[in-house]
Amino acid sequence: MSRLFQTLNACMNSNQYPFCQGPDPDPQKTKFVVPEGAIDCHAHIFGPEADYPYSPRRGYTPPDATLADYLHVLQSLGGINRAVLTQPSVYGIDNKCMLDGVKKMGDAFRAVAAVDQQMTDQQLEQLHQQGVRGARVNLVDKGGMPFENIAAVREFTERIKPLGWHLEVLIHVHTFEDLYQTLNSMAVDVVVGHLGYMKTDNGINHSGFQEFLELVREGKCWAKLSGSYRIATSEWPPYEDVHPFATALIKANKERIIWGTDWPHPVFKGNMPNDGKLMDMLADWVSDELLRKKILVENPEALYGFEPVS
Repeated sequence: MSRLFQTLNACMNSNQYPFCQGPDPDPQKTKFVVPEGAIDCHAHIFGPEADYPYSPRRGYTPPDATLADYLHVLQSLGGINRAVLTQPSVYGIDNKCMLDGVKKMGDAFRAVAAVDQQMTDQQLEQLHQQGVRGARVNLVDKGGMPFENIAAVREFTERIKPLGWHLEVLIHVHTFEDLYQTLNSMAVDVVVGHLGYMKTDNGINHSGFQEFLELVREGKCWAKLSGSYRIATSEWPPYEDVHPFATALIKANKERIIWGTDWPHPVFKGNMPNDGKLMDMLADWVSDELLRKKILVENPEALYGFEPVS
């Protein structure tokens, strides 16, 4: 009877917290030379769950994707040594797994944490000392919004401004109401992930994407070239339908563009892409080596406070 109960309980948990597939375990080397000092600006680490339990408010359950696994990916891509870990929604505002990873990597890693409005200024300063350089609000995945509403987020940005932090948001730019006015009202720069997270079949002229472009053009908003497979309608890289969206963002303001792997690609239900092929798309979007260096090295150095390599 006890074994039956355990089986039923596991089934209920898998429905409430569905399991997601893991990444391609054999990342390929990129077809272009990755510049020295390149920074992956968007990755997550997960588990082991026994050491870092997931939030009961989560919307999915990932397989283990440890720091060691991630370092293997970075080396496979072309010897990337610097990165920014981003707090995933499955941990809520418990940043311990991510911060432990950053601590092991020292000055080579930074972090974007999930916090709430109850956090004290002293706690924020402590996070800063631990390598955090931004606060994340995820309005897409369950458990990713620790604030009462957007007004509370806006008020909170006044508190992180003295630290030099930015606000990172995961939103769908085509469905977010008052996008331009809301993001422009924040007291700090705003970083938007996954190229705006709008499926390409909505069209590049969609008003939401055009507002996003205008925000990037004006310089207060940064665009993260990550998660291209999440917005593509094609099934495999190089996701040619994403090309015009990426190049439009780069053209809007090359000073406000960064890149990220989005490893280990949580909650993606399509064909899992190889990380090397995903990074190769950057060379398709940007043929100029100096501009690629700006996106991979110089821009993230400025945003996250890394020591310049040159």
